[in-house]
Amino acid sequence: MLPAAAPLPASPLLEIADLRVSFPGSRRPGGRPIEAVRGVSFAIGRGEIVGLVGESGSGKSLTALSILGLAPRNARVSGRIRLGPEGEDLLTLGPRRLRRVRGGRVGMIFQEPASALNPVFTVGFQVAEAVRAHRPLSRRAALDEAESLLARVALPEPRRRLGDYPHQLSGGQRQRVMIAMALAAGPDLLLADEPTTALDVTVQAQILALLCRLRDELGLAVLLITHDFGVVAETCDRAVVMYGGEVVEEAPAGALFRAPAHPYTRALLASLPRLEAASGPGRFRPPLPAIPGQPPDPAALPPGCAFEPRCAEAFAPCPAERPELYEIGAFPGDRRSRCFLNRPPGGEG
Repeated sequence: MLPAAAPLPASPLLEIADLRVSFPGSRRPGGRPIEAVRGVSFAIGRGEIVGLVGESGSGKSLTALSILGLAPRNARVSGRIRLGPEGEDLLTLGPRRLRRVRGGRVGMIFQEPASALNPVFTVGFQVAEAVRAHRPLSRRAALDEAESLLARVALPEPRRRLGDYPHQLSGGQRQRVMIAMALAAGPDLLLADEPTTALDVTVQAQILALLCRLRDELGLAVLLITHDFGVVAETCDRAVVMYGGEVVEEAPAGALFRAPAHPYTRALLASLPRLEAASGPGRFRPPLPAIPGQPPDPAALPPGCAFEPRCAEAFAPCPAERPELYEIGAFPGDRRSRCFLNRPPGGEG
C-alpha cells in the first residue's frame, strides 16, 4: 500500500506520490537494484510555478521524465502520478493514451533547443507539425496557428521566422520556438527542464519573464527543473529541494530563502555569491564556503540520512536512521524537511 501523498495545494493539477525509479544493479548474485528516485511526493496547483532544485544527479530530471513516461527503458517506475481533477494515474496508461497526454495536456521544454529542434526542417514546419499532432487542422491552418504561437512567445517577426531554420536563430529565439511547440495543444502543465542553462543572463531573464506571463495569461502550472536558486527566487511560488534521489525540503519560495530548514539547503544558499563591497583598500572577499565531499552514489547510499557524510550538523541518529519528511509549517503542507533537527518533539512526524 502506497503512503499518503504530499499535502496538496487547494486545487491540485498534478499529484506525485511515492515515486520510485530504479535500475538493474550488478548481475552478480546479490546485486541490488539502484534506486535513483526514492519515494518522491509533491503536488502542483493550477497557475503555480514550482521549482524542483538540486545538484546534478539528485533525480530531478528523472522525476520530470517519469511524468511523461520518458524514463529510460530499463528503468522500473512505481508510485502514483495523478493528473487533473479526475486523478488519472499516468503510470497506468497505455502507450497510445500516454502519447495524447504527452504534448497534449502536458508540454515539455527541453534544456538544449539546438538538440531538440530538427536542423533540416523550418521552424514553421516543426511548430505546425506539433499543432497537427493534437488538432485536426489543415497545413495552412496549422501554419497560421504556428505564427500565432510564435507571436505569443514574443519571437520577433513571427511570419518571417516561419521560413527560418533553427541555425538561423539565436539560443534565446530557439528556446522561444520550443516554448511555442510546448503550447501547441493548449496544455495545462509545462515541464521545463533547465530551460535557461545555455543562455546568457539577459536572455535568461527574458525567458523566465515569458514563463511567468504565460502562467498569468493561460493559467498554466509550471514545474521548473533547475540547479539555480536565483531562478527559483525570481520565478517560483514554491520550491522542492532534492538530494540523493529524494525530497529533503519543500517550502514557499520566500520562506525557503528567509529561513531554510534543511542543512543541505542552508549549505547551498551559503555558497551563493553575493554582491558585497570589499571592506577596504586591498581587502578581498573571503572565499565562498563549499559543501565538502561529493553527492552520494545511488548504488552505494548510506544507511541513514543521505546528506549525513557531508553535513556539518549531523548528530547521533543521522548515520544509521533515515529521517522522514517532517511537517514544520504553521499549516499542513506549508513546509516539510527531511532532517532530525526538524522532527517534532517526542514524535516521528
